[in-house]
Amino acid sequence: MDLLPVEIKVNVESDVGAALSALGGAHGPGTTTRQIWFAEDRDGVAEGRVPLLEGGVIVRFRSGGGPDDLTVKLRPCTREQLIGRFSDPFDAKPLTYKIEHDWSGNHHVLAASLTHGHPPGTLSDAVAPGSDPVTPIDAVQEQFLHACRPAVRVGGLVALGPILSTKADDVPLDDLDVDLEAWSVAGLDFLEVSIRVKPKDEDDAEKLDERAERKQRKLEAAVRERGVVLSEHPESKTQRVLTALAGAWQNQ
Repeated sequence: MDLLPVEIKVNVESDVGAALSALGGAHGPGTTTRQIWFAEDRDGVAEGRVPLLEGGVIVRFRSGGGPDDLTVKLRPCTREQLIGRFSDPFDAKPLTYKIEHDWSGNHHVLAASLTHGHPPGTLSDAVAPGSDPVTPIDAVQEQFLHACRPAVRVGGLVALGPILSTKADDVPLDDLDVDLEAWSVAGLDFLEVSIRVKPKDEDDAEKLDERAERKQRKLEAAVRERGVVLSEHPESKTQRVLTALAGAWQNQ
């Protein structure tokens, strides 16, 4: 079984603007601003719940700063769930399918995501109030969900957002190249700092894990050395943002 990349994340939620500046990601040439929406089960949201997320399914729309995209993601998942054509990553434009380990602190999960790129601005109708965000989910994405997470029904959705995202890629931090992404919505502000560790030819699973653990320690130390406080909140930023948006939608 092929080794998979490891995406390592740390989160910041105090004085995000200052943290961005301290880490060298404020208003750089590679900074892009986008809007993000998540689709959730309408009936669940009406009760203040997020059933898709609770079932390990994320449906995300991104617009601005270039092409739009729609991603369907399973997180957490297992390699055994990923069957047929979805057992290995592929890139067949406009589709990109990734499988990778997702590390945040001691929380390690596997995630699989299928992204469909769209021309700029074409997904705006799907996330407009009263629209059905299930419409642009294509046949391959439906097949992915049906084959790999058949217990979760995707239908009767509502779009939650927008979240304002500011992203800077490949920012040098000591000898690391990090991606910085700030989210702002519903009174919440987060900054995610991430790196990706790719398997090398000489790696086995143990060597890859050891290298990823070293990189994780190095990333955490580099962020702290610049006076930035890491979040110790156990929930992911996606869970916290979706829960807040569901509560706001319920109270409309």
